[in-house]
Amino acid sequence: MKDVNTTKPTGMNSLGLQFSVVVFIAIIAAGLMFAYAVIWLQEQAVTQQQLAAVQRSATNYARQFDLRLDDKEQAAIAASQVISRYLAEQGRTAGNIPRAGSDGLIRQQDSFSAALLPATNLKNSTAGLFSHSQLLWQQLSPLMLLQDFYSFYFVTADQFIRVAPAELAQQLRLEHDLTSSLFFQEATPENNPAKLPRWTPVYYHPIWQKWVSSILVPVYLKEQFIGVSVADIELTELTRNVGNIGHWSPHSRTLLFNSQGRLINSLVEQGAAGALYAGDVVSEPDLILHIEHALRHAGAPGSKANKYLFAAVPLKHLNWHAAIYHDKAQVLSTLKQFRGRLLALFVAVAIILTVLLHLFSYQFLLKRLNKLSGAVVKLSRGDIQQVGLDDKKDEIGILNRAFTSMSSEIAQLVTGLNARIAEKEQAERAARKLSKAVSFSSSGILLTDPHLTIEYLNPFLTDLLGCDERSVVNQPLHILLADEMQQLSVEISQTLHERQHWQGDILLQHQQLPAQQFWVSLAIAPIRDEIGTLLNYVCAMQDISFIKQSQKQMEQLAYYDVLTGLANRSYFRDQLRKAIAMAHRGYYNFALLYFDLDEFKRINDTLGHDAGDELLKEVAKRLTSRLREEDTIARLGGDEFAVILSGIKDRQQASAIATNLQQAFLEPVKLGHHDVAISASIGITVAPEDASEEELLLKHADLAMYEAKARGKNTFHFFSQDLNDAANERLQIENQLREAIREQQFLLYFQPKVDIRTEVITGYETLIRWLRPDNSLVPPIKFIPVAESTGLIVQIGEWIIWEACRFLARQQSRGYDVTLSINLSVRQFNDQDLPLIVERILKRTGVKPRAVIFEITESMLMGDTDAAINQLNQLKRLGVSLSIDDFGTGYSSLSYLKRFPVDELKIDRSFVKDIPQDRNDMDIVAAIIAMAQKMNLRVVAEGVETAQQVEFLRENGCYEVQGYFYSMPLPEQELNQLNYTVNT
Repeated sequence: MKDVNTTKPTGMNSLGLQFSVVVFIAIIAAGLMFAYAVIWLQEQAVTQQQLAAVQRSATNYARQFDLRLDDKEQAAIAASQVISRYLAEQGRTAGNIPRAGSDGLIRQQDSFSAALLPATNLKNSTAGLFSHSQLLWQQLSPLMLLQDFYSFYFVTADQFIRVAPAELAQQLRLEHDLTSSLFFQEATPENNPAKLPRWTPVYYHPIWQKWVSSILVPVYLKEQFIGVSVADIELTELTRNVGNIGHWSPHSRTLLFNSQGRLINSLVEQGAAGALYAGDVVSEPDLILHIEHALRHAGAPGSKANKYLFAAVPLKHLNWHAAIYHDKAQVLSTLKQFRGRLLALFVAVAIILTVLLHLFSYQFLLKRLNKLSGAVVKLSRGDIQQVGLDDKKDEIGILNRAFTSMSSEIAQLVTGLNARIAEKEQAERAARKLSKAVSFSSSGILLTDPHLTIEYLNPFLTDLLGCDERSVVNQPLHILLADEMQQLSVEISQTLHERQHWQGDILLQHQQLPAQQFWVSLAIAPIRDEIGTLLNYVCAMQDISFIKQSQKQMEQLAYYDVLTGLANRSYFRDQLRKAIAMAHRGYYNFALLYFDLDEFKRINDTLGHDAGDELLKEVAKRLTSRLREEDTIARLGGDEFAVILSGIKDRQQASAIATNLQQAFLEPVKLGHHDVAISASIGITVAPEDASEEELLLKHADLAMYEAKARGKNTFHFFSQDLNDAANERLQIENQLREAIREQQFLLYFQPKVDIRTEVITGYETLIRWLRPDNSLVPPIKFIPVAESTGLIVQIGEWIIWEACRFLARQQSRGYDVTLSINLSVRQFNDQDLPLIVERILKRTGVKPRAVIFEITESMLMGDTDAAINQLNQLKRLGVSLSIDDFGTGYSSLSYLKRFPVDELKIDRSFVKDIPQDRNDMDIVAAIIAMAQKMNLRVVAEGVETAQQVEFLRENGCYEVQGYFYSMPLPEQELNQLNYTVNT
């Protein structure tokens, strides 16, 4: 082996020196960070201690301030009570009344108090007040003035006043209207019906001309308001002890401020009579921030933001705050000297550690690394002869052995590389063959990148689209879709992200002929490399335009009138049943309109059937143009038309729409050379107000139409049987429903869900019943819509969840493994507190969340879909299951269904009840079951009543059912009488 000669790096080229510099910088940085952390923690501790002291001082002062004002209030109340008792005992007998002076005032004065009364107001009821109040004030005034009150006086509605001290009476004039002053008006029964003592805000007294706050105590004699006793406190008295706050530290400063954040200052200039004291503006911005924080967060601990430690405590009576603040910089000044010493210590330690690490790294690491680097240089120049490297058991020794092994393997790698090149050439030949097969395929083939940007499309697809490959490459896939299919691109992206595959029928747009569109069956699959990384998506398309056209023609023949293009009787009846089902659940009302053209037979007989057909087509066109998209119009036969107006709020709205529809008949119709005037008679019935059954609604509309004809034709008429009784009954139900909620008159019934393969009960559906005090049961169809419209359904729904979960807890305690389905109403589902309520009930009852199934209907999800998905996800996070009830009767949007985190579909009883007589219902049920199985959803059929229905569901893979064939809904105590085994 050859030895390796290397040149030692010098200066900053030396790895050892670089390492030492880095270590020195790292130690300095770590030391500075540690020092900063220590100092910061000390600052926080000192700040917290000082802030707590400030808070305590502010709290103590506020407590003392409130106690002082409480004492004054109690003194004022006691004085008022003495006045009331004294006046009640003395009655209103007149004494010696002084003569009126030249100013029109009757005055009386002694060394204790003075009394005044306008001479015009002297009457028997006020004459006795002079002598009675004089004796009383000789006793009260020394006590009240000892309480530091500026004045104490009693004012009646007749402008009589007794005031102490007596010299204040010299300021009273005849023009002073005492009863209109703030201190009198605030005590009147109109402004103080509770007869409680009140504090006025600080105001400029219109007579004493002082800034005062008054304690007002109304005086009543035999429940009759006779006046008010007033105790005035000067602003200077209120703020007398402000300077004593915070004496614990010479750096503490104090202030009082009001609810508007203004300072309370006793040195105030004179103001306008009756003016409220506004306070002084705070000039320092930092104090403004603290005061605003204290006002927004009343009662919160003190604040240490900005430059001050600040604590403010609200006062009880005057809507003021007492505050103490301390300069934070003065508190932290003692930590500066400690900071410098700590930093010097860390620098010295960093230098010593750096020198030691440098010596160690050179001796044990760098010499060996220099030798290994020389060997690497030789290998890079093509010399694969092994060199002499040490074989110690440390990391560098391991690196040396790895290098020696690597050099011996390089020759083998060169040989292997040549073999790989040959394999790559073979793979390229196979790829060219595959490319030709794709190019000449009779199916459309398209490649995209992972973001669905087009990279390649074969000639068959370019011919189909009528475009050049270069015009669509590097474009997003959705540009090939027709405009009405653009929203599907979002669904495709989401599905590929979740499931990696997508398959379905889509409508493509011809790139050169915008009017030409064609249907294709599209399948999208991923292309991955050896480690599973997504490289591309391959899209295979088959033209199915002919199949779609055939389906459309079949639908047109089955559901639409050939002459007018409107819905036929069969389709209309289906839509009517669905509307009735939605109305049954209280989602909306609808109106059914029955049209019959007036004198149509005469037109047919005179102008011929061809003219009659043209007239029918023109009528259909005019009516359709005046209807909303959500409405359904159909030709039932002959000259009979029917309209379903969805979402009708009331009869006025239906009447307005009917009036608008009649406008369609104003202009005559031109039939050949004839202008024919037309009119129609319209019968209107509103569901479910008039009826909730299909045949009954048609009958009502027909009767109303004939009534319109009887009233002279060319008009409309509402079905009106028992409308008044129905309204009264609804009001009665609402009132009784509120009483039922208070007295808990509801019961829960449970209908078993049975596995038809084993006839084992797998769960129950919860159904509510209303048992009135007379033991009569009110069916849900009668009170649920009322509860929904009035909002009472939220309280009832929460009660149902509580009782249902308690029932489920009892079942689980008996060892039964069953589920429990609970129906949610629209208002209950939209309640933002629903997840919290469910979570609380699950925790309280202890039931297994997976056993609880919440049933919702499709229409509840079709409004604000994002909000609905968010609500569903919150419920799913609790562990409960979600089921779409009455599936197929609502919107049945499959694109939305994939986004909703549901676990189960329930086939509506309207599709089950006519099996096996109705082939359409059988096909719909079979399709729903197949779709649910493909989407890994459970499927439950409700309304099963015959053995033939059970057998049909079994053959189509629906094994969980409920209905009267197995059991009607039963109360809990009767469930043990069922002849079925309960799942355990």
